[in-house]
Amino acid sequence: MKAVVFDGPRAVSIQDRPLPKLQNETDIIVKVQTTALCGSELHVYRGHQPSGTGFIMGHEFTGVVFELGSGVKMVQVGDKVVCPFTVSWYVVAISHPHPAGKKTQNGKKLTTAMSSCTVPARLLFGSAALDGGQAEYVRVPHADGTVMKAPPNMDDNALVLMADIWPTGFFGAKNAFRLLPDMEASEATVIVIGCGPVGLCAVISALEYKPKHLFAVDSVPSRLEIARSLGAEPLNFQDGKESMLHRIKAATAGRGADAAVEVVGLSPALETAFDLIRPFGVISSIGVHNSEHYVVVRYRGLEAKHTATPRKNITVQMGRCPVRSIFPEALKLLESKQHLLSFMFDKIMPLSDAVEGYDLFDKMQVQKVIFKP
Repeated sequence: MKAVVFDGPRAVSIQDRPLPKLQNETDIIVKVQTTALCGSELHVYRGHQPSGTGFIMGHEFTGVVFELGSGVKMVQVGDKVVCPFTVSWYVVAISHPHPAGKKTQNGKKLTTAMSSCTVPARLLFGSAALDGGQAEYVRVPHADGTVMKAPPNMDDNALVLMADIWPTGFFGAKNAFRLLPDMEASEATVIVIGCGPVGLCAVISALEYKPKHLFAVDSVPSRLEIARSLGAEPLNFQDGKESMLHRIKAATAGRGADAAVEVVGLSPALETAFDLIRPFGVISSIGVHNSEHYVVVRYRGLEAKHTATPRKNITVQMGRCPVRSIFPEALKLLESKQHLLSFMFDKIMPLSDAVEGYDLFDKMQVQKVIFKP
């Protein structure tokens, strides 16, 4: 089969690889129909995130179940599925706050929000630990807890967004509003920092809460224009932090933004969030930070070196989106917002052109790249 293989920083190639085989009874093999290039993959592609080489890229993909392990119960051969970017068990084991409340199971209180949890190894598709979906076929471990059956009548190009970027943007926006203390969403001023594909998904999701003001921060004119067309006020960070802060304070009677959704995954973006929000504000960080950036953020953002932050009493939620657990809720919103996402489909190309696709995406010349094997 043809597959996109990571060869080193800014180097991928199309190679012939053997078809994947079932390794455990809980595995399935998926024949890939649509696969996409995610912004978080640029951390590896650019050499910012240490990794091995020789693995198949890609953690956003849809397809049809081609082969089934004997222990798989939730899908059948021929089912159309979409696969979240990490492998999950099918258990109720980890909880997070959820408006549906709690239930008792075997004497233990658990939220109803979680239907799965990541396996101990935290397997990520498209990594040295697990080959990804930028190929004609892909093996999916723990299939019952990982894949979701595709809803009827959803275009594949929109469906592949459910593997990562749409739920992640949705999750970032939801957390920002959920964590706001004693404030109605309609009175809130919120900023989304980063207007790549995930950031624009966060913009659309945030607007569903009808905030009083929504600002979108980036430096790429085409991205800022899309954010404007969706309903956010664009701010170019190249104009300087003081310029952004002046505009935000003007819109908030001098207090600063109530919440920030940080999507970039770089410490300067997270520091910008700390600077632009008000005391007792909220930061929802869904950017993929590598360990080097965490050190910088911890020192500058959470300790006294960052002079303003210790006095602000900021609430921070940070981490990967649990796609599998919020899938139904995120999908419901996507189904009603598909018409806003045409900008995501500006570059659809055969998998054989993936080398060009990576280069275009790396240079921010396209909003999103979707491959067809």
